[in-house]
Amino acid sequence: MELTEQQIERYSRHIILPEIGGTGQKKLLSAKILIVGAGGLGSPAALYLAAAGVGTIGIVDGDRVDLSNLQRQVIHNTGDLGIEKVKSAKAKMTAINPDIVVHTHSELMCA
Repeated sequence: MELTEQQIERYSRHIILPEIGGTGQKKLLSAKILIVGAGGLGSPAALYLAAAGVGTIGIVDGDRVDLSNLQRQVIHNTGDLGIEKVKSAKAKMTAINPDIVVHTHSELMCA
């Protein structure tokens, strides 16, 4: 896979780093990860992974956005109250980077 001109511009700050370069960015674009929870830790992670160009991101959370979430769950905002967290997260992630694929799983996970 070759990077497009738009991808080169978008990810230029990664590409210029010797530790990442074009090869590393291509690996990020083809990577698949799963985030469990769209809360205090999962929400900023989701934003950064989307912005970094991780190609496919799954996100699992069975909860809905509540007013008490907003002071620490930075992916959600007031307009998202009552919405499933995974749907709120997907909307923000694809707004940041429309080229990524986000799979949502609105369910609770138990150990």
